[in-house]
Amino acid sequence: MECTIDWRGPEGMLFISRTGSGHVIAMDGAPEGGGQNLAARPMETVLTGAGGCAAYDVVLILKRGRHAITGCQVTLTAERADTDPKVFTAIHYAFTVGGRDLPTAAVERAVELSHTKYCSAIAMLEKTAKITHSVEILAA
Repeated sequence: MECTIDWRGPEGMLFISRTGSGHVIAMDGAPEGGGQNLAARPMETVLTGAGGCAAYDVVLILKRGRHAITGCQVTLTAERADTDPKVFTAIHYAFTVGGRDLPTAAVERAVELSHTKYCSAIAMLEKTAKITHSVEILAA
């Protein structure tokens, strides 16, 4: 896996990442940090990746279990350290999963497996952050 990040200077703090899979991600900073607020902050992209990693796991686990999942949303809220490096110190994943006749136990198991076994992002982030989660199931 690889990516290349280019600074789009000489003014501002806009960076463009080109991923090894051929995609582009823009990142920028807040005006008080020299940015122009044109894109997500780099740490927001870390949090987004962590949410995407876990959501991917949950959907895949439920689909493999032949459950009729019709939607999956995860909202992450995070706290960061006050001093540099401002690592994440707490992250909460709030899952909302929709489907037809989804067994609560199956959804909770999928989320738990993501958090304890499959999600690489969580495995890295839990070194500095307390990771918690909640689950809400919506009937389709």
